Amino acid sequence: MSKSIEGVSNWMHMFRWIVKLIRDEYGVDEALLTRNATLETDIQLSIDQVEQVLEYISESFGVRFPEGTLDELVKLEELCLLASWIKGYYKRPEFISDAFEARCRSINQIAA
Repeated sequence: MSKSIEGVSNWMHMFRWIVKLIRDEYGVDEALLTRNATLETDIQLSIDQVEQVLEYISESFGVRFPEGTLDELVKLEELCLLASWIKGYYKRPEFISDAFEARCRSINQIAA
């Protein structure tokens, strides 16, 4: 399930990688895949599909998402920023809770 991550070296590249993944795997029109698009409402991904996206990211980038991740994410941008932070491409996203940060750090090597 792993996808090539060649050329992904910052959060903007990560965002583009995730957009291409959703476009290619789920046939979502790229025009819908904007930063503020909600995963379930605007993009119309099911919970199972969002979980599959997390699996693709996990396997491709070697990161892990803790239980409860879907409770922290609403928008495509949030997914991108969270994945980028865990990978070390971006600062800690403001929208995540302290408890969720601790869970992420307990299963990933995240730069301070």
